[in-house]
Amino acid sequence: MKLSIIGTGYVGLVTGTCFAEMGHEVTCIDIDAAKVERMKKGECPIFEPGLEPLMQSNFNEGRLHFDNSYDSVTKAEAIFLAVGTPSSDDGQADLKYVFGACDSIAPYLKDGSVVVVKSTVPVGTGDKVREHLKSKTNKKFFVVNNPEFLKEGSAVEDFMKPERIIIGAKEDAAADIIEELYEPFNRQVKRTIRMSNISAEMTKYAANCFLATKISFMNEVARLCDIVGADVEEVRHGISTDSRIGSQFLYPGPGYGGSCFPKDVKALVFTAKEHGINFKIVEAVEEVNKEQKKYLVGKVKKHFNNDLKGKTFVLWGTAFKANTDDIRETPAIDTAVALHEAGAKIRIHDPEAADHFEQLMTKMGIPVDQFENKYDALNGADGLLVMTEWKQYRAPDFEEIKSRLNAPLIFDGRNLYNTKKVLEQGFTYYAIGKHIKG
Repeated sequence: MKLSIIGTGYVGLVTGTCFAEMGHEVTCIDIDAAKVERMKKGECPIFEPGLEPLMQSNFNEGRLHFDNSYDSVTKAEAIFLAVGTPSSDDGQADLKYVFGACDSIAPYLKDGSVVVVKSTVPVGTGDKVREHLKSKTNKKFFVVNNPEFLKEGSAVEDFMKPERIIIGAKEDAAADIIEELYEPFNRQVKRTIRMSNISAEMTKYAANCFLATKISFMNEVARLCDIVGADVEEVRHGISTDSRIGSQFLYPGPGYGGSCFPKDVKALVFTAKEHGINFKIVEAVEEVNKEQKKYLVGKVKKHFNNDLKGKTFVLWGTAFKANTDDIRETPAIDTAVALHEAGAKIRIHDPEAADHFEQLMTKMGIPVDQFENKYDALNGADGLLVMTEWKQYRAPDFEEIKSRLNAPLIFDGRNLYNTKKVLEQGFTYYAIGKHIKG
């Protein structure tokens, strides 16, 4: 099939590249001309494992194209809208980019085109897109909701090996076209699930909010473990063996971040309020997460008796999770702000996201020192805060860490280290909900 993808962020670029890999002819469209030129040169604008070589090979073989014009829409059988839907201050998803994309494609649509809403959008948006396009074109078209379930850091693998493919459509003919498009992913097991547009939109929000709930639940359990003396790692293992609970998203940490969970939690709460419902569980999830992002700094302040003036701390990791350069809503932001406000100096190391983080901190008026080598960042510092679960941080040289720091002090926001081993090497060690005997 001939496909046009509007937007080349994480979702759009991964979607376009993976469809091209399956043999489709794909044009990825972005209004940023400089970004388009970079992609034509083989440069991937985002860090996503496995994406750049796949993008380059499909571009070189003529299946994947990049453009800032919408000419390809005239021949496309399906046009995917993969633009951002940022949250406004009240939590409402801002659909200006979605409707802007509709305005851009409307003059180029051919009869029978399928407009696929890939962006995460509030319940009822599919109908709004349908009505908006009707006001812009006389061509016959269909609107399908096809939400993405990609995890940053494993997005290519998630697309190639999906657990489910949601197709929300009013007309069977439109659903048939999109199901055919995804046929290569259904060869062993049928993964497509067909439903209404509205149900597809709700499925996306319900899934992300449920996962966010699991994270916040375990973070609260971890806080209680800190107080009563239980070990959250033992508790996590104990409950994860229950098949009704499962093992994923049960790892306590500094709070969730990224482009999806914070935005989608806010949006579902807003949608519920629009319909006269207080979504109490999801509201609590958001509140717990706000508190969790300050939890590790609370341990730092307590250790230093609330006097951090002149102290220097190192953040290992600034991305909201490993294997991405995405710093949106990352807990490292709240941590850096709190340390700065307490009078501390901040150093950072991250294998991919450090530049983005330093630029953001500069805009916020918070000075940070970035280091290329994770150990060099520790020289003369007063403590190490582990913020992201990068593999580079999982098995460090603890003697090297000890030799660089002013005092052997680690605040492990990801529970990466073996408590017994760290204590035996003479560290003062803090983690999230782990039972630590000094």
